[in-house]
Amino acid sequence: MPLVAGVDSSTTATKVEVRDLDTGQVVGSGSSPHPPTQPPRSEQQPEAWWQAFEGAWGEAGDPQVAAVSVAGQQHGMVALDDDRRVVRPAKLWNDTESAPEAAWLIGRLPGGRQAWADACGLVPVASFTITKLAWLHRHEPRAWERLAHVVLPHDWLTLQLTGRLVTDRGDASGTGYWSAASGTYRHDLLALVDAERDWSHVVPQVLGPLEAAGEWNGARVGPGTGDNMAGALGVGLRPADVVVSIGTSGTVYGVSDEPTADASGIVAGFADATGRHLPLVCTLNATKVTDAVRRLLGVDHEALDRLALAGAPGAGGLTLLPYLDGERTPDRPDAAGVLAGLRSDVGREQLARAAVEGVVCGLLDGLDALAVLAPTGGQLIVVGGGARSRAYRQVLADLSGREVLVPHVREQVAAGACVQAAAVATGSEPADVADGWKLGAGDVVEPGAGTTAAGDVRAAYGVLRDATADMPRR
Repeated sequence: MPLVAGVDSSTTATKVEVRDLDTGQVVGSGSSPHPPTQPPRSEQQPEAWWQAFEGAWGEAGDPQVAAVSVAGQQHGMVALDDDRRVVRPAKLWNDTESAPEAAWLIGRLPGGRQAWADACGLVPVASFTITKLAWLHRHEPRAWERLAHVVLPHDWLTLQLTGRLVTDRGDASGTGYWSAASGTYRHDLLALVDAERDWSHVVPQVLGPLEAAGEWNGARVGPGTGDNMAGALGVGLRPADVVVSIGTSGTVYGVSDEPTADASGIVAGFADATGRHLPLVCTLNATKVTDAVRRLLGVDHEALDRLALAGAPGAGGLTLLPYLDGERTPDRPDAAGVLAGLRSDVGREQLARAAVEGVVCGLLDGLDALAVLAPTGGQLIVVGGGARSRAYRQVLADLSGREVLVPHVREQVAAGACVQAAAVATGSEPADVADGWKLGAGDVVEPGAGTTAAGDVRAAYGVLRDATADMPRR
């Protein structure tokens, strides 16, 4: 039987999934960790990604596949010299050192935030590649002199497989210098960083959704894409559906036929991996928040779930603002978490419940912002590590007042990379592959008793969020 493979190279690990091309059945998998990082400086050596890929590929059985595609963490800056050697460690999406450069870039473009949104669908924040380039230019002139190419993490892995410097429209749309609306690079935006450089030779070629990047060990290599774009493929996302991804960070996104341009910068106007668009809101803090509370309470994941579900909706007046490592949405890179409403009778259940509710409230703020620009009335789908948590699933259903679909497929990003690989191998549309593999199937969580308190919970969160907007930065 012909096989395809999907690679998920995230911030924390590389995962490989091998599927039967015809049925979509998983026939092999592997995983290997990446070195841990900690914002504000979050960097990794790309060679660690390749080592993790080799380890995960071996654990998956060194499969012989017809096609393979790589999905990678978005936005990271991989600087290469003329010989395509890595100039310095890659700055990752959650590195916040370039926050001053983001503000500087906004001021450099006449028209400011609105002009940026119109130009590339994004308003600079520390996450995006263009701000990291500006940081490199200003802080490491020797490395800047060596810079000949800049690629994203998935591009670098595709380079190792094929020897080609290529990317795809989905991942390119998260750089801050490629426009999803026009489908072109905006060299004029890059010129704000360095007007003396010929940027046309620095950025990689953007491949079409079904265009092969090359071959590796006899397998066709797909164009690859960003992790969120692959996640959309992995659940068979359709227009008006919304994904809430609860991982180390959180994202809320949907598929749209039209590009978006949000001058507030809350909604990023990304492209997807099929030719449509993927408006997205990202938060820096999700399961890392409940993991921190779990460590404080000295319990495992299952016990934290039990505590959170045992806590009353509203956590007895306890509210957690979950900005533990700064925040991207809203743009507060130097913020810290805030716990409000703490009284002497607080219990473990209240703290666990407040942590889950705080993360979910932040994500629902993102859903509200997304709904202004794109249709969001379809299925509400929860994915990521948090989707395995009974507490996260139920609180999301309660606070949104909507049914929540929990897909049966557990590794949506790797599955989406498999979908792309299968589409490249067969010439089929990715949506048809996902439908044939039944990737949209899952369990439904209904809103429960906590729905009646949803308005009060979200209002308390909003008061705390707004009241801390001008707090001194750490």
